[in-house]
Amino acid sequence: MDSTAPARVLARTEGALGRLTLNRPEAINALDLGMIRAMTAALDAWRTDTDVQIVLIDGEGERGMCAGGDVRALHAQIVAGRADETAEFFRAEYALNAMIAEYPKPVVAVADGITMGGGIGLAGHAAIRIVTERSKLAMPETRIGFTPDVGGTWLLGRAPGRFGEYFGLTGSTMNPADAVLLGFADHFVPSDRLDALREALAYRADPTGPAEIVLLFDETPDPSTLPDARRWIDEAFSAGTVVEIVSRLRAQGTADAGAAADLLEGLAPTGLAVTLDAVREARESSGLREALEGEYRRVMWFVTQHPDLVEGIRAQLVDKDRNPRWDPPTLAELAPDAGADARAYVPEHPLF
Repeated sequence: MDSTAPARVLARTEGALGRLTLNRPEAINALDLGMIRAMTAALDAWRTDTDVQIVLIDGEGERGMCAGGDVRALHAQIVAGRADETAEFFRAEYALNAMIAEYPKPVVAVADGITMGGGIGLAGHAAIRIVTERSKLAMPETRIGFTPDVGGTWLLGRAPGRFGEYFGLTGSTMNPADAVLLGFADHFVPSDRLDALREALAYRADPTGPAEIVLLFDETPDPSTLPDARRWIDEAFSAGTVVEIVSRLRAQGTADAGAAADLLEGLAPTGLAVTLDAVREARESSGLREALEGEYRRVMWFVTQHPDLVEGIRAQLVDKDRNPRWDPPTLAELAPDAGADARAYVPEHPLF
């Protein structure tokens, strides 16, 4: 990186606050390995710094906190046969996700604007998770023939009913009210109050905890419409396989269910099967670390054993022809337990 370029992570202290700001707004703060290492180093330093009582994670710019990992770089690594570098990225990223979840001081994350994929890994495991009217949250990995990671399956698996399967498979976007309902966020704070919130967290003199401070700025978003859809989503997405999910959606005969079936039939069959398996495994996991280990197995299987991840990134982001050639191309051609190989894969290097 050009030594004169601005740092992609701004780490500084403000009063009692240790503040981490992703500073790559031109890419909606997409994560690279250097950014992950910078955040990890700052959190390590602040762990024993008595002047830092609260950590705040946010993103520069109004477009979003973090659009995810830098998948173009990921594509280049895999195509060049540098899977060891890809594994290094994921191990560092998942270790940071776990560190945020287990941090001894309160971590406040502001998921303002687009917060997807790797952004969920930063914001979704914080102690206090804030969304705004601009927030758009998603785990959209199936759109590139991949599977949710960064602890996303842990969050999806604990969402009410079968919303975890629905959002994991379709990659659909949550608005702020949806995110609170599904357990991806805790508080709604209008974006024009964020500066005042940061000021209060940094300089409020009394011993009030950060959760109580956030409540002073918390408002009620417009209600989510998801409860109205829960019956048809639960009925369809409780099926045992992706093929059966699509069959149940078709049988319902409604516009929403039909649109969901159309979407699924256009996505990578293998990615859908692996994702369904992953969300259900994570639902039974003992905690975030176990879910991350399950994700790591599946992610490295895609990186080293299966062509759909490279093909999905190529079609969506490199050549942009929007015409991926999936393997297999249709749901009907999936093996009976299409998630088995990814589930059983043993990466060369362990995650933890």
